[in-house]
Amino acid sequence: MPVSARLLATIPTLLNPASADAPHVLWGPGHRLLVQRGDTEVSVRDLDRNGPEVRFPAPWPRRFGSATVSPAGDVAVFAGVHALRAVDRAGAVLWELRHGCWSSAVCEEAHTSFVEYADDHYHRYADTGSAAFSPDGKLLWAHVRSDSGDDLEEWLVLDPADGTVLGRAGTGTAGSSFPTPHPDPAYMGLTVGEGDEDSPALWGHWDGRTLSVRRLDEQVLLAVSPSGRHFLATDPGQWCLYLCQAEDGEELRRLAAADAVPPPPGDDHARWDYEAAFPHDDAAVVGTEYDTGDPRHWLVDPATMTLRGRIAYPFPVHGSARGAGHGTWYTVSQDQTLVYLWRLDGC
Repeated sequence: MPVSARLLATIPTLLNPASADAPHVLWGPGHRLLVQRGDTEVSVRDLDRNGPEVRFPAPWPRRFGSATVSPAGDVAVFAGVHALRAVDRAGAVLWELRHGCWSSAVCEEAHTSFVEYADDHYHRYADTGSAAFSPDGKLLWAHVRSDSGDDLEEWLVLDPADGTVLGRAGTGTAGSSFPTPHPDPAYMGLTVGEGDEDSPALWGHWDGRTLSVRRLDEQVLLAVSPSGRHFLATDPGQWCLYLCQAEDGEELRRLAAADAVPPPPGDDHARWDYEAAFPHDDAAVVGTEYDTGDPRHWLVDPATMTLRGRIAYPFPVHGSARGAGHGTWYTVSQDQTLVYLWRLDGC
């Protein structure tokens, strides 16, 4: 049975898509920011306060890493090939933490600046770490390349005010990462793409003194419930959807795509997307065929891990459904010039 989605807003994107990544929404209790990374800047707009667009000058082009923004929208942190760098809106460096080089050529140099490798092919296509703020802005979680020890990579918890490392743990991984924030500042998820079926996710807990990490083999984290009690994940092959307990990462229930979703034309079975939305504790929006011109989004009941129906939009949408907070999710137009904000009809 179709489940209707109601369009709440159509938001123009901030930068020219020819020289920028797709926009995304960073959200948590009390904030919802539209963020887009370009080659020379990161642009930010507060979606709830309808404030002016803010732009942070970037210290290196977007191909050389990732970026995130504080919940207050006043600090941007760039996770680069050789360092984490925090800047204010004027581009002034607030702090920098250097780390091992992410170059795929296994570079062992301790770089001091981007210009040392700006024209090198291997550094241009290096793996990338990531950074994510806790929802209260008091912690920064960062996945970096180690510069010493037995672990190639580390997960750090930092004080975002000055870059002080509060805790660290080796990840035992080798690949680019994608964080999954949690409403509780003490928790954070991290998916590491190692390019094979064993690619893991990590579930981290910071108790104020120690960073403990649970490894979830063959999982890709998708979304966390508004209460923070559960999260959704899939496997690298996208065969199953998993509901897990956020406290310890324990799997509670699963839903196989082949048992729940009819296959798309020309295929023998459906596959879950690598992104999803969890707008309500009792409702998740999960897609299939995200990389086609005709994706399908489904309303999933987490309590039973069954389908309630297919999401019916007033016009065709493109790509995955992703969480936008406050009971909403968003999609991005195919040309990446518009962001559509959605809510379940009747909610």
